[in-house]
Amino acid sequence: MKLYRAFATVSGLTMVSRVLGFGRDILIARVLGTGAAADAFVVAFQFPNLFRRLFAEGAFNSAFVPLFTDKLTRDGRGAARAFAEDALAGLLFILLLLSAAAIAAMPWLMYVIAPGFSGAADKFDLSIVMTQITFPYLTCMSLVALLSGILNALGRFSAAAAAPILLNLILILVLLAAQSLGITGGRDAGLLLAWGVAVAGFAQLFMLAIAAYRAGMGLGFRRPRLTPDIRRLVSLGIPGVISGGITQINLLIGGIIASYQDGARAFLYYADRLYQLPLGVVGVAIGVVLLPDLVRHLARRDEGAALDAQNRSLEFASLLTVPSAVALAVLAEPLITVLFQRGAFTAADVAPTASALAIFAAGLPAFVIQKVFQPGYFARQDTKTPLRLAAINFAINVAVSLALFVVFSRIGVMPHLGIAIATTLAGWVNAIMLWRGLMVRGHFSFDARLVRTLPLILLASVVMGAVLWAILPFVRGFLHADQSVVVKIGALGGLIGIGLVVFFGLMQITGVLSVAQLRRLLSRRSRSKTPPDGVA
Repeated sequence: MKLYRAFATVSGLTMVSRVLGFGRDILIARVLGTGAAADAFVVAFQFPNLFRRLFAEGAFNSAFVPLFTDKLTRDGRGAARAFAEDALAGLLFILLLLSAAAIAAMPWLMYVIAPGFSGAADKFDLSIVMTQITFPYLTCMSLVALLSGILNALGRFSAAAAAPILLNLILILVLLAAQSLGITGGRDAGLLLAWGVAVAGFAQLFMLAIAAYRAGMGLGFRRPRLTPDIRRLVSLGIPGVISGGITQINLLIGGIIASYQDGARAFLYYADRLYQLPLGVVGVAIGVVLLPDLVRHLARRDEGAALDAQNRSLEFASLLTVPSAVALAVLAEPLITVLFQRGAFTAADVAPTASALAIFAAGLPAFVIQKVFQPGYFARQDTKTPLRLAAINFAINVAVSLALFVVFSRIGVMPHLGIAIATTLAGWVNAIMLWRGLMVRGHFSFDARLVRTLPLILLASVVMGAVLWAILPFVRGFLHADQSVVVKIGALGGLIGIGLVVFFGLMQITGVLSVAQLRRLLSRRSRSKTPPDGVA
């Protein structure tokens, strides 16, 4: 099945990127720890990373891909290229103005981005400098998103999915160089990382430009023009980016609040990095692949195929994210200990980071489910409804974050955990509202296959979690920080392996997913034929 093969392509490359990202974050924890330089780097990386997730991971596609695909289908490649060039011209013009203004105003913007840092002059000043260095990455990622949307609409997913690998490779090289030179734990290490981010942005942009050229969609530069098509892109794009990236926006707000607690930005960052693995592998694949697939089905007025695509996407999401969420919650402390506790990341940092991870894990299925239901609106060029729902989501997140941060501070509970709870709660509220909206409009319903498989996936995940919880006390001694890296990784790998065997064994027994089915779904030998002009 072509949809599953596309999921597999994007998920596989995203997995490579996220595994390298773990290597990067292990080195960041070793080199920077959770001190002032780490907090400053998290702030500096926050905006470019936010825009990478908003744009490169599918939110920008909510507006651009339907319009570009429509041009490609109805008017051909020439008209589609002209529209893309107009979009490039307008986007680049706005980004250059925005970047110049933001870099110049950063000493004042930092009071908004990290107000809690204002009481620590050195950390505040370092955050300003590092954010100014990393800010051009924002422009690069926005342009990468445009090129990714073109390639995705053409059914070419590999280059866009592989681009983030460059970021991780470059930062790993920078961190290894810093470690070999003895530059750790302070200002210089943070500045080296910031420059690495900026270089990685230009490398990714160059890679995608080459891929678009090879796909026959090399873009030229035009004078910015506010054409009717660009007006339509703007009217769809702004609410689309906000609603599509609401989880990342909530994390941004949480980070601002967390700046009032020493080390909280770093705790939330490291926890976020772990649950972003399944979220990225599954959520990004669905967000990137499902939208153009739905657009093509709806253009042919094939509502049945569109409904099947969403059901299979939800099934795919549940099959991977529900067991991942359970495993992350049960194994939160061992994961943080094995992956991060070394160098400047001490034993005292494990508990606050692991607790945040366990809470984020509870929201993981909701964050991915949003990626399944949002394309149901975007494919119909409705970005205003998800925006209204995102506004409710945002209000819940801010109100609960502030309330719990204050309450937890007063009762002696780690305040940053209130932010994690608020993010998870808001994620579930948004997922339920998106689902209900589609149901009411008659654009989604659970088919018989999904009604049968969802309870079985949930049951298998709970059983797997219970098995891991029962085994963990017997393995904990091998996971202690004093053990060698080989022993710790072996013990953690053994736990993960047992979890996989239990879960997929139950999937086999219940008939949800057999080995033969998996081979058929991911086989390159599909009965589907590729449409002309590369539109898949």
